[in-house]
Amino acid sequence: MNERHLDSLESEAIHIMREVAAESANPALLFSGGKDSVVLLRLAEKAFRPGKFPFPLVHIDTGHNFDEVITFRDKKVAQLGERLIVGSVEESIKRGTVRLRNPATDSRNAAQAVTLLETIAEHQFDACIGGARRDEEKARAKERIFSFRDEFGQWDPKAQRPELWDLYNTRVHPGENMRVFPISNWTELDVWQYIAREKLELPPIYFAHQRQVIPRNGLLVPLTDLTPARDGETVETQTVRFRTVGDISCTCPVSSDAATVEQIIAETAITQITERGATRMDDQTSEASMEKRKKAGYF
Repeated sequence: MNERHLDSLESEAIHIMREVAAESANPALLFSGGKDSVVLLRLAEKAFRPGKFPFPLVHIDTGHNFDEVITFRDKKVAQLGERLIVGSVEESIKRGTVRLRNPATDSRNAAQAVTLLETIAEHQFDACIGGARRDEEKARAKERIFSFRDEFGQWDPKAQRPELWDLYNTRVHPGENMRVFPISNWTELDVWQYIAREKLELPPIYFAHQRQVIPRNGLLVPLTDLTPARDGETVETQTVRFRTVGDISCTCPVSSDAATVEQIIAETAITQITERGATRMDDQTSEASMEKRKKAGYF
């Protein structure tokens, strides 16, 4: 572990968080209970403790989250004593702003964009801090740290603002907002090394465990009520872990015996597939699926 490298990344991220707090009228921090947002919470603690965070925590709940993650989310928020705002995709469906062919079983992952924009509008947030990283996916690789969204919440990759050194243009008009990514320059390996250094707690599904899965299109689809086996498919019990945590309907584990942070670091150091490429069904629909979602207001 390169301590100086982690110190540099940490310092940059803390500076970005303080920049948001200083320049934004009403910011928020997006917290899902996943590893990247857990890192954001530790960075926020280092940036603002012993005071309260200068922003609430926000989670967009699809209603199809893993139980272990929601339990961890609530436990962590209680430990911190911070305010949590939950935007519900289920409520958006009831309002009619989200329409799915089969609301009970269809993936709600992309629908989060609608609920996120509604939550931003309701609370008048002008900046939302998120845990996206450039190494995750090619659309995120070309996105700025301070990512401008127009009055419709849309991202235009051809109209991004220049970012020179650590100088950021944070100005927005009423109705516009920023998505801010303090750990944009971190890799998955950096995240796990930071988790090890800071001794951060995570949901248990990040570590190796036994789970029933369905091999499908090169992925291991977890067997759930939302993702049942299709005719002719075989259900297997394998030792797996989740590299990324999202909606049950589109998130897959990977085969792994890594049961500790140190073992995950060793495994991550030699992997040749990005975490989203190895785990996300929603990114297999198109080469540009993430970019299309981000243009519509996604995280």
